[in-house]
Order: sequence, then structure tokens, then C-alpha cells
Amino acid sequence: MSEFTAVRSHLERRFETHRVVFWHDPEGEYAAELDSLGLEGVETVRVANDEYAVKNRLLHLEPDAKFLVYRSGAVPAGIGDWLLDLELAYGVFTADRTSLVQQELGLNADGVGEVVEAHERFFRSTKRMQSLRALLDADDDARLLRAKMSAVLLGHREHSLLEITRILLIENANGAGTKYSVLADYGLDKFFWQGAQSIYGYTSPGPSIDDFVLWVFRQAIAGFKSDRPGGLRNIQLDFGSLRYDVRSQKAMKTLAKRVARDLDYASTIEDASFRDLLGNDLFEEVDRKIISNLAGAVADRTVTAREVTEVIRNRQSSIWIDGYRKLYAAIGSASDLLTALSALNLSMQSFDEGLERYRHDWFRIDQHYRQFVYAARTAEHAGPLEALRAQVEKFYANKFLYDLGNAWQQQVDGIDRWRSAVLRPQSSFFTDHVAPIIRDGRRKAVVIISDALRYEVADELGSRIRQEDRFDATLDAVLGVLPSYTQLGMAALLPHGTIGHSKDGDPVLVDGQRSDGTANRSKILDTVDGRAIQAEDVFSLTREELRELYQQHQVLYVYHNRIDATGDKAGTERQVFEAAEDALRELVELIKRLTNANATNLLITADHGFLFQDTALADAFYLSTLPQGDEIKVTNRRYVLGRGLKDDPAFKSFTSAMLGLDSDLDVQTPKSIHRLRLPGAGSRFVHGGAALQEVVIPVLAVNKKRKSDTRLVNVEVLPESDKITTGQLVVKLFQSEPVSEKIQARTVRAGLYVGEALISNQPELVFDQGSTDKRDRYQSAVMLLSQDANGYNNRAVEFRLEERIPNTNQWRVYAKAMYTLKRSFASDFDF
Repeated sequence: MSEFTAVRSHLERRFETHRVVFWHDPEGEYAAELDSLGLEGVETVRVANDEYAVKNRLLHLEPDAKFLVYRSGAVPAGIGDWLLDLELAYGVFTADRTSLVQQELGLNADGVGEVVEAHERFFRSTKRMQSLRALLDADDDARLLRAKMSAVLLGHREHSLLEITRILLIENANGAGTKYSVLADYGLDKFFWQGAQSIYGYTSPGPSIDDFVLWVFRQAIAGFKSDRPGGLRNIQLDFGSLRYDVRSQKAMKTLAKRVARDLDYASTIEDASFRDLLGNDLFEEVDRKIISNLAGAVADRTVTAREVTEVIRNRQSSIWIDGYRKLYAAIGSASDLLTALSALNLSMQSFDEGLERYRHDWFRIDQHYRQFVYAARTAEHAGPLEALRAQVEKFYANKFLYDLGNAWQQQVDGIDRWRSAVLRPQSSFFTDHVAPIIRDGRRKAVVIISDALRYEVADELGSRIRQEDRFDATLDAVLGVLPSYTQLGMAALLPHGTIGHSKDGDPVLVDGQRSDGTANRSKILDTVDGRAIQAEDVFSLTREELRELYQQHQVLYVYHNRIDATGDKAGTERQVFEAAEDALRELVELIKRLTNANATNLLITADHGFLFQDTALADAFYLSTLPQGDEIKVTNRRYVLGRGLKDDPAFKSFTSAMLGLDSDLDVQTPKSIHRLRLPGAGSRFVHGGAALQEVVIPVLAVNKKRKSDTRLVNVEVLPESDKITTGQLVVKLFQSEPVSEKIQARTVRAGLYVGEALISNQPELVFDQGSTDKRDRYQSAVMLLSQDANGYNNRAVEFRLEERIPNTNQWRVYAKAMYTLKRSFASDFDF
């Protein structure tokens, strides 16, 4: 827009509300262009020492016409100006650049003109003027005008010091400075630094963004303590917003890493106790220090499992947690494992007692070990765990696997038939678990068989399923067949009268038919209107195709193979716990797909379990003898099949009859957890023997309910007063119940509001305590009042807990409490 066009635009707007407009142009700058204005319906009158005639024409001769009265040169002062009364009535238009801009902005506050003059270059751009006008309010003063000009230059709508600072810090973290340079180019950098001084307390003889960043983090390290009147509460509040707001958190983490390096922060906490650092998440070095010390304390047994749990819960709110979540999980699992081992009692008086104690208690140690190894192997920085890993491996292999294997072997040695009074045999699975579902012909059953789904993995699977809305899962167990390997275990799960090895051991025969492979298993299932299918085929079907398949059959057997496929190969056996994690995710998804296809009765089981240790086995865990016999058909690391096998103290021998098998082959298993050393075979992951981990087989029954059965945990606000008398308010909050699989953690943010105006920080709190002790379920929200609170003294203030609306960035009020602000802010905010 040219300057003369701008003049015309201003005049047109004047005539929308005025009949007469007086224009003073002392220098006569626009005299030559006056006649080209072309204002519709307006007559231009040039004053030429004929003031009385002009006034007579305006008031008497043409009282309804519109006039632009133009005066160039000097205008008489006071009563010497015969048009003064009309000028006072209609106002005077001036076309100097400052006045034009001020009129276009619609601002009349003191100081606005000075801002326009000082930043004249800013207002030359039509685009900038349009953007600025969209942000302005009629009562904006010079300070707000500069703030909104800064926002325009930064391409932002928010003009608060916090938001301008956020933009500049994000840019600085990215190694750029273009936006700050734009502020400086237009003379608004000084305004920014004046705000940083008056509101934040930052002063410097040569202010810069780099220097400001260093200053802010230094104040944070010192706890924002200051002798300055009002302290540093404003920067403390805004620093919290900058760090926790998703828009700037990444940038603030980048800046924190830079500051930590510049200040050598790691050296300052070298001698600190991890307990003294729990409330600190300024720098990544804090989590590293806590992890290193905590792992050492767990390895040295100088910290209780309860304290470890509390430390890990505390650190889940650290802004650095995503990089260290697995390390904390590994430490937690190691603590639970070592604590359980310290109280371990492996005594058992019978075969059945051993089975019962494993399925109700001892399996947890295997679970803790798996969770530790998985977290440690998949953590980004596993170095701090090395000493702890050595302790875990030593205690797990020697104090648990080896000792349990020996104690259990004594019970195995004392039996003459492979059966139990407390666990039904795996070979009765169809009769005991599937047949009752389909007996009346109205209900259908789906059986998911996950190869090598060990009992402890199935226990975790049950927990994950129960956490899903409307799902329930109940874990039972059966006594697995011997040898505990895939072909025989899979056969035992099918409907049958007899099962047994073929002449050479494999394949295994079910009622005389081969049972290997999906096609053969489908033939066997035909007798009960069943069908066998691979899990990957289920995932490939559409919902309608899967529904049709489900409707066509009374029984559906779904075969899933993730754990065994990984562990049974020497090259990948160390990844078996990663495979177990994949299996857990896949099985939950598989269950959801099947229930979405109308399946309501699902059973999840396995063919066998397994033994595993992550470290290489010592020679003592291998047998020094080889099996001997008339005819050896199959030799595996954990079992031997043959005829006329010779007794040996290193092996437990069984006839097929002792194992309930219909064949003439004998079976031998290495005692305890020993392996046969075979060329090319792995040794860490094994199955086939009689160890509890191999033969206690899970049966997980899953049902989907009609009504929702999960909810978030309840949180109560417990005010201790109804008044706010200082700049800080501590609000006690209570998690009224422990979290569980169906009562889930709740995340809220707290804030103090007057109407919809936020006058405090907004801390986020997570309520995820599973303790039954009420004392463990209290938290406090520490609320810091902002400078804006100064304007609301003696007003009602609402403390709110808000929760995020699922799948949105919006929040809703969850709970609240009312307070009255009753204090003087003079000392707190004397800037």
C-alpha cells in the first residue's frame, strides 16, 4: 500500500462516521495530489484565509453535505483559529507517517506514537501490518504493542514473554539464530531483554540467548533462590513450562545437554548419594548417576526391594525417562530376583509339592530373570548393569537353576510313573478343557498353542490380557509329557485315544496317524469338527473371513511359533527373551482378532516349556557320559529315544508305559538341568527334559465380557485450608485404592485458576501406586503462584486436577477444590 493510498483509506474510514473531516498539512506535502483523492460524495475545500466563509458553508449553506477541509501552512493558535470550534467537534486528521500508522492500528494509548516512530521500518510492510492488526486490542499500550510486534516478526500469535522465549530457545537449540536476528534488525531485541530483566530477573552487560540459557539453568541448579524482591518465581514457573510442554521439551533437553557439558555438571554430583538426587531431573547426568549407584546398591545388597521400587517409580516422571526406562526396569527385576533368592527355600517332600510350589511361587524367579535379561539386552546403555548382571547370572544359575534342578530331580527319581495328583496330564488337555466347552454343540472353542510358551511367560500374558477392557484370563497348569519337546507336546494337545512315537521316534502318532504339520493335525481335528491353522494365516485374514472360518468349525486350533523358533537355533538362542516379548504382543493381538470374529471361549497353552540362561554354561552343566543302548534313535541335548537303553546315574530312564505313551521306545533324560554336548547345537536354550520349567505347562482360559470392566484409579483432593496466604500452596492428594490390572493408573495435571485464567504452574502427577498401605498412596501438588495472581487478591481461586481426553490434546476437569486468595503481593512482585 502506497502512502497516499493509505491516506485515502484513512479518510474513507473517517467519513464513515463523520460529515466533516479537517486535514492539517503544515508542509503542504499532499497539496498537489489532493484533487486525485476521489472520495465519493465528499467535496474538498481548501482553506485560503476564508475561514468564516468555510464555516458558513459547512453550517448554514450546505449543512448535510460531506466536506474535506484541507489546511496547509501554519494554523493560527487559540481563538485566532476561526475554525477551532469545528475542529474540536470533528477532530483533526494529520497525514504524517506516525499518525497514519497509529490511526490504522486504532491505538490511542500514551507512548504508541513513540513506538511507531522508533520502529518505523516495521510498519512499512502491508503484510506485517495485517498480521499485527489481527493481534491488537483497542486498549493495548506501548508495551503490548511491542510484544505483539515481536510475535509478528517471529511468525507466532502468542506474545507473552514465555512464548517469545520459547521460540527463541527452540531456535537456539537447533543451532540457529535467524529469528533473534530479525528481532534485532527491527530494534526489538532490547525490548525482549528489558522484559527478561523486569519479569525474570536476568541481567547481563551483553545479553545473548546463549548467556540467558546458561543463566536459567544456573538458577535452576540453585533452586531459583534469590535475594531479589519477589525472587525468581516467574522464571521458575516459565522454566517448568518450557521443560514439560511438548512444544519445547525436545529443545530444552538439547540445551540441558549443552549446559551440562559447559558446566561439567557430572563432576558436581560425583559424590552425591542417589537418594539426594531423586527430586532432580534437570540433566541427563542425574539419571545416569542414579542408575549407576542404584545398580551397584542392588548388586551389593545395600538397598531394600521396597526402596528400589520407590526410586524407580519416582524417576518415571523424569523428562529423560524414555532413554533409561529399560535400565530402571532391569534394576527393578534384578532387585526382585535377588530378594526372592535370598529367602528361597527349595525343600519339597513330594513330586506333587514340587509342582505346586513351582506354579504358585518359584516360577516368579524365572519371570524376574527373563524380565531382567530382556531389559538389559535391549537397553541403549547397558554398561552400568555389568556388575549387577554378573550377580544375577551367578545367583540365578547356581542358587536357583542348579539347586532347584537337583532338589526336583530327587522327586523325579522317586516316581515310577509320570503322573501327578495335583496337575492333570497334558495328554488329557482336550478331554479336560476343550470337550466341556463344545459338548452341547452350541459353544465353540479356540485353542492357541504357542510353541515354548513357558508357564511364567503365560502368567505375564494373563496379566496383560486382564489389563484389556472387558477381558478376563485365568491361569491353570498341566503336567507336560516326557520328553518335553514339540512333536510329542503338540500331539498330546490333540483329541486322541493313544499317542506314541513311531518306529524311529518321529513323527509322533495320534491314534496311529501322523501328527506333524498343520495338514495332519487338521485331519485329526476333523473328528471333532475342528480345523488347524497357523497364526500368521489368522493375521492375514480379514475380519469377515475370520468370522466365516470360525463359524464353519466347532474347534479351531491356532499354532503360534515365536519363542521356540528363535531359541532352538544356535545363532539366535540368546534372543529368546526378545522373542518372548514379541510373542506376548502377538498373542494379545491374536486374541483381539479372534474375539472380534465372535470367538468367546479361548484357551492358550503350549507344547513344552524351556530352560534358559544368558551366560555360557560351565562345563559342569554338561554330561561327561554319552547314552548307551541296543538301538539309539534320537539324541537331543535334553532327551534320548531308543531301545534297550542302559541305566546310568547321569540319566533318568523311563519306559514308554511309565510315560503313558503307546510305543516300544525307551526314554532317558539327563538329570537336573544337565545337557548332552552336541555339535552345532545351542546350549543356553533347551527343552526335552523333566525340569519344572520344561514340564509345568500353562493353560490360560480367556473370556471376553459384554460390559466394560477397566477404569482409572480414583484420586481425592484433601485441602488442609481454604485460604492461600503465601506464594506457594501445597495440596495433599490421595490415591484412594491400589492400582491393579482392572484399576489402572491415572495421570493428571494440577493448576490454580481464577475463572479460566491460570495463575500457577501446571505440574503433572501420576497415580500408579499398587501398595495396599494407604500411607504409600499420598502425593502433594506444589503450586507456585505466578505474577498474574497479583491481580486476583481476595478472589475465589479454584484448584483443578485435569486429565487428558483420550486421543486428543484437550483436557477436562477431574476434581477441584476452592480457595480464597488472601495475601499481599507487594514484597513478592516488586519489580
